[in-house]
Amino acid sequence: MNEQKTVVIEKLATGVPGLDEVLGGGLPEYSFNVIAGAPGCGKTTLAHQIMFAAATADRPALYFTVLGEPAIKMLRYQQQFAFFDQPKLESSVRFVNLSEIVLEKDLDAVLAEIVKRVEATSPGIVVVDSFRTVVRKAQGESGEMELQGFVQRLALHLTTWQATTFLIGEYAEAEVRNNPVFTVADGLFWLYQSVERNSVVRKMQVMKLRGQESVPGLHTFRITSAGVQVFPRTFGLTGPADEEKGTRRLGFGVPDLDAMMGGGVPSGHSVLLAGPSGAGKSILGTHFIAEGLRNGEPGIVAVFEELPDEYASRAAKLGMNLDRSREDGSLEILYLRPLDLSVDETLNEIVSAVKRTGARRLVIDSLVGFELALAPGFRTDFRESLYRMIGALTRLGVTIVSTVEIEENFTSLGLSNFAISFLSDDILRLRYVSIAGQLRRMLIVVKMRGGRHSVDMREYEVTDTGIVVGERLQGYRALTTGIPGPWSDRDASDGGRREVARSKPRT
Repeated sequence: MNEQKTVVIEKLATGVPGLDEVLGGGLPEYSFNVIAGAPGCGKTTLAHQIMFAAATADRPALYFTVLGEPAIKMLRYQQQFAFFDQPKLESSVRFVNLSEIVLEKDLDAVLAEIVKRVEATSPGIVVVDSFRTVVRKAQGESGEMELQGFVQRLALHLTTWQATTFLIGEYAEAEVRNNPVFTVADGLFWLYQSVERNSVVRKMQVMKLRGQESVPGLHTFRITSAGVQVFPRTFGLTGPADEEKGTRRLGFGVPDLDAMMGGGVPSGHSVLLAGPSGAGKSILGTHFIAEGLRNGEPGIVAVFEELPDEYASRAAKLGMNLDRSREDGSLEILYLRPLDLSVDETLNEIVSAVKRTGARRLVIDSLVGFELALAPGFRTDFRESLYRMIGALTRLGVTIVSTVEIEENFTSLGLSNFAISFLSDDILRLRYVSIAGQLRRMLIVVKMRGGRHSVDMREYEVTDTGIVVGERLQGYRALTTGIPGPWSDRDASDGGRREVARSKPRT
């Protein structure tokens, strides 16, 4: 029996960060695609970015304009983006205005002009912007069958000439069904721009892509001075893990705490530092980063509630100098708070920093600030998004320490107001306890996945050198409520006071 050979479809790099991953490795070469969406969602910018990335002198790009913006006006704005390459306008990117033909002649004349230009140029990329104008003319003069015939003949000619084609049009989402243009298309890219309270969020969906597996769902994208950047929902979740979890122990640099955790945090774990305001969560996170830097392990701090210089300055007051590590590139403090973030965008920023620095330690300070920095629509699925982010980062061999603020109610031991404790491998609970008229601090290792840990409830203090863990709190009942009582008359008579055994932490 003869083996049947499969036609190999080459994949064209789009030049748009993140888009090739969404497409499953790139755009199918010689495909016939539609970029659709409402005005202002980024269709033209996306097409220009792909065109400038793919056009060459041997295989130039033809950009047909149809009753849209004049080419000179369009280029005035597009040249503000970093992807714009002025020399290519003279060698490999060419603009053709079809407005007069579309206004005065029929569809056959429009097709003939496009075919003539394509035959003369042999382009690798062809863009028609806006194709919706051609559609309106066809609908006004003929009918749906005439339009479908035109689109099919256009697709056949361009595919025969081995051109990858993009038709750009302003469409409403309701027009997807029974549209002859979308039926003929090999790929359909739908761009959205939505206003969520005071935030603007852009999303992209690959609704159709023949012959290849794309990533389903909506993917956030942003338009910056560099152009379009897509943030895939699966970013960092594909491929093998860089390091098996738990092969090493990473200390906080607080000796008694590290001992309570059996030598430190298992590598690749996600640790949740949960506690009320002022409990020392951020300081403990700084200890974790500083200890890694002392051991030659690069780190990253993602902050949402203060600027990087403020964070470093506060660490310096505790005797932990982070500026030197920031200067040599072994530490990056990322400030992520534009108030319309997506989790995938945040993940992209952090993963990029991990790859730049080779970081193995990450502190997120805090999850409350992180949630507030997200656009409103992303807050509703915060748990799901956080799950994907933690999974992606730990697969890269990064050990994560996240801080989360809890409002104490002095009746129970809550672990998180987000119900996300299941996402963490390890949980450290910091809380206030009321003893003998004093508000004192207590630390508990609540959970360590796959390892033994201390079950002691230890008092600790925040000093001018950081966190100091003291003795085990003994002789009390109901410590986890924050309002304990003495176990015996003797404890009651002396107020249950236990002095904290101070041991200077390594700095």
